Amino acid sequence: MSSLDAIDRQLLAILQSDVSLSIEELAERVGLTKTPCWRRVQKLEKSGIIRRKVALLNAEILGLPVSVFAQVKTDQHTPEWADAFAEHVAQLPEVVDCYRMAGDYDYLLRVVVSDIAAYDRFYKELIRRVGISDIISNFALEQIKSTTELPIPAENKD
Repeated sequence: MSSLDAIDRQLLAILQSDVSLSIEELAERVGLTKTPCWRRVQKLEKSGIIRRKVALLNAEILGLPVSVFAQVKTDQHTPEWADAFAEHVAQLPEVVDCYRMAGDYDYLLRVVVSDIAAYDRFYKELIRRVGISDIISNFALEQIKSTTELPIPAENKD
């Protein structure tokens, strides 16, 4: 991140908020002309800092109002099992986030479904294919904060 200057950081902050802006609008906001702005965005994409551009959908309007946080524990700690688990989870569209964790549980999944019956079907499919020694499911009651915007570190002035 050390090669990012203040304009790059501004661009990232703006793009995280609204990627639909035209290059002209983006350039105007950061005080550049169109071509240098476009080059900077291209550089940020090629470097991997910008992973991809997506539309964020409203799960509730789509009929997916239930978020479940599933803590998964396994007693199989082999690379083969971990690879099989990751491959299986990647194929389940209900899983929108999956993390390998330190602590009492090995994985944390965020699962989005239409209702409890849909989660039960998901659960049965999950345990059918991979050996899991324990799973705890926590149903979210209210979403207080949700963002895809990362806090962009300030420029290091060493």
